[in-house]
Amino acid sequence: MSGVIVTNPPKADAKDVEALAGFGVATISEALGRTGLLGPELRPVQQGVRVAGTAVTVLSWPGDNLMIHAAVEQCGEGDILVVTTTSPSTDGMFGELFATALQKRGVRGVVTNAGIRDTQELREMGFAAWSRAVSSQGTVKATGGSVNVPIAIDGQVIRPGDVIVADDDGVVVVPRERAREAAEKSQAREAKEAQTRAAFIEGQLGLDRYGLRETLKRLGVEYRTYEEYSGEGAQT
Repeated sequence: MSGVIVTNPPKADAKDVEALAGFGVATISEALGRTGLLGPELRPVQQGVRVAGTAVTVLSWPGDNLMIHAAVEQCGEGDILVVTTTSPSTDGMFGELFATALQKRGVRGVVTNAGIRDTQELREMGFAAWSRAVSSQGTVKATGGSVNVPIAIDGQVIRPGDVIVADDDGVVVVPRERAREAAEKSQAREAKEAQTRAAFIEGQLGLDRYGLRETLKRLGVEYRTYEEYSGEGAQT
């Protein structure tokens, strides 16, 4: 497997990245039309942490972390390392030593649909990580791959410089050209949700706020008292 290491790719504006850091993964995905989620299999090794940054992408051979070593050189302040493999892998390709090198360079976290290890050490050093698996299985450094090329995780394309936001609910990618739009739409969605939250606190039902009673009626869903329902059941 040959490959390429692309240097200095375009990135989303830092101000837009920081704006997106203020919103949850679910909010951002919903604001962009329920797009960008990297799937339910990517889970955090920590809790209560949200990070946002620009993607440095890695395409590696399964069980081989050579290209992660190559990617460290391409990482800088505000980046998030995003790693995938050419075929499914759960090997522990990333651990505390990689995190130490990346943290020194200002990297905010790692996302991989392969495996990670040294999870206790990662939590202790405050390096955020999301992965498909946790595995102690080691890797080799023997096969070429690519850095800063478009990759795909769970059908979502991640390009170098795109925005990655990750929290307890998962991971979302925002195309770098849409970062500002995503922040603005997320803000509007949160404002709308704040109004709904206030209404629910006052006792309003979602059935009424969202006009769902008419939806139930249109779908043929009917209300029955317990006695009516029990009586109908007894006759069948």
